[in-house]
Amino acid sequence: MKFICNQQVLAKALNIVLKAVTPRTTIPILKGLLLTVDSNGNLKMVASDMDLSIEKNLQVQLPEEGSIVVSAKLFNDIIRKLPNEDVEVTEENNTVTIRCLASEFTIVGQSAEEFPSIGSVNSEERIKLDKSVIKDMIKKTSFSASIEESKGIIVGILVEMEDDYLSMVALDGFRMALAKEKKSYNENRKIVISAKIMNEIYKIFMETDEDENVEMILDDKKAVFLMEDTRIVSRIMEGEFIKYKGIIPKEYSSKLIVDRLELLDSIERASLLAREGRNNLVKLSLEEGGLVITSSSEEGNVIEKINTHKEGNDLVIGFNAKYIIDALKVINDEEIVMEFGSNVNPCLIKPISGDEYLYLILPVRIAA
Repeated sequence: MKFICNQQVLAKALNIVLKAVTPRTTIPILKGLLLTVDSNGNLKMVASDMDLSIEKNLQVQLPEEGSIVVSAKLFNDIIRKLPNEDVEVTEENNTVTIRCLASEFTIVGQSAEEFPSIGSVNSEERIKLDKSVIKDMIKKTSFSASIEESKGIIVGILVEMEDDYLSMVALDGFRMALAKEKKSYNENRKIVISAKIMNEIYKIFMETDEDENVEMILDDKKAVFLMEDTRIVSRIMEGEFIKYKGIIPKEYSSKLIVDRLELLDSIERASLLAREGRNNLVKLSLEEGGLVITSSSEEGNVIEKINTHKEGNDLVIGFNAKYIIDALKVINDEEIVMEFGSNVNPCLIKPISGDEYLYLILPVRIAA
């Protein structure tokens, strides 16, 4: 096997494909990177942790057919440290030589036959996706998924295609995030993909051309995202996602229309003291004159006042500041709606018009 490729081109491609490599695996071959060169001058690089697999293709010079598995971390470290010049990679008898100007590395490889197959997808239907929309939806929901593996299906994001909408939903038992986009599909589908994997897909989308088309192929076990020279294969999580629509309140007793950035800044300031206390607690008091945000700990206390448009009852309710901050940071609107039922019912954060996002946050009980 042999190929020549520019160092920066190779390094950029490695940065994408190595997102599928995990150092925590107990299977040695999964710490490797599969390199395959064909006679047409195509270099295919593949990495996998069995849940996420990424394949990246590059056009290279002076190709000689062959394949080898190299240590992903070591190969990447070497390429990153080389100067921005042509890099020559050759393999013979499972020994890989990397040359660039006056530098020469020799590393040990493994047989490509030991590397697991990504496999094919048992479906012909290709679903066209808008990359910018998918990125925004992942950003708006992934932070609400549980990070505790013991929680099962809720470490994933529900991707739902129904009723002319594409929706993503994530929840962790304390909050829920929902993002929607109007889109027509031939049939209704629901899949759940790990939020960790979706965040890696988000990073890949950020590093590739904004105008590059994305297509998705689904079967019962895998979801494949296709771009011009990149293929991302994700395992679909097994199990039934929580019926989230039933936990969204239909009525409210208090409603605020508030400037998002002003609210975000105020809660971030209040959380400086909230972090010193228990539950990262901030208290929201809905009054006729506006919204009063307070927090206290042994270190001191803080009061923030915001002018808002309020409808309905006065209310005092407590929240984990982080949950509100996380939602406000990913919303782009200047103003938002907050709906409350009581001091023990969840708060909803919604757009003033439309339904492209919704955040549900459970309150923290506060002393009377």
